[in-house]
Amino acid sequence: MQAAHTPQLFDSLPYYDNDLESHPILREKVQHELAVETQKLQQETLHPRVPPAVELFVNNPLLAAELGRVGARKPLTAIDTSRYQLASSSATPSSDEEWKAALDNAHAQLEHQRIRHNNLALLQQYGSNAWRTHNYLLEADAKKAEKILEELKEQTTSLNRDRKNTQTRLGDQLTSLENRWTELISSILQIELANVALEAEVARLNKRETELASIM
Repeated sequence: MQAAHTPQLFDSLPYYDNDLESHPILREKVQHELAVETQKLQQETLHPRVPPAVELFVNNPLLAAELGRVGARKPLTAIDTSRYQLASSSATPSSDEEWKAALDNAHAQLEHQRIRHNNLALLQQYGSNAWRTHNYLLEADAKKAEKILEELKEQTTSLNRDRKNTQTRLGDQLTSLENRWTELISSILQIELANVALEAEVARLNKRETELASIM
């Protein structure tokens, strides 16, 4: 059975309370406690509810090795580009296998150049419009984010203003009630002092009455 949620009550009106300004010793105590707690947080480990660190690329040894290389700041092994080069005219193949390998390499280089030519033609025809569209979308996203940010800032300002007005109003009521409480306590003390004086006077009169009765 799930326990009912109990709302927390914060007995604090930061826009009204001025205890730290009125009592400098309280400010010193607060600063001391903050320094102690900050030092404890720096020495302690992570909270138990913080999940453990994620281990990346567990199922991909190649990417894990590359991540380790980057983390160790080791240089990247250069890619072998010899397979993308045509043999020079002085290197004449001497066997059928070498001729076949040279022919396959020439076909691969021709296909590579053909694909590059097609990509350049597509980029020349559509690249500028695609880039403009991309920039337009980025600008629209940026304007949307700026609008949301401004709305959040306005909401935050409005919330803080309402909190300040509410706390100031409640603070004035607290001040009035505190003054009234002080006046009532003062009146009660005065009544108690008057009662003590009356009791003393009554005791004195009773004593005087007893003395007069004994004389008569």
